Amino acid sequence: MIGAWLLAWDADYRYVDGQFEHWRFTGTTWKRRQQEEQQRYLENAYRVLLTRARQGMVIFVPQGAADDTTRLPECLDACFGYLICCGIETLT
Repeated sequence: MIGAWLLAWDADYRYVDGQFEHWRFTGTTWKRRQQEEQQRYLENAYRVLLTRARQGMVIFVPQGAADDTTRLPECLDACFGYLICCGIETLT
């Protein structure tokens, strides 16, 4: 049986100005993760998920929406661009 993984990328791990930032959504707003332990946990969560698929993986990055604070375009579009620069192909 060949399986595939689906990974939904969120704005909690953002690519900004050439580096990743660590965020969390609390209540109705995004807040930066300040504690190094929380930052490492988030990095490792993405690392583990990105290394699980051996036969195939789809990474879903939601389209940003300026009127939705949970999907800010500047966060998600930058992550999408980073993944494309890394060689990820888009599905059409």
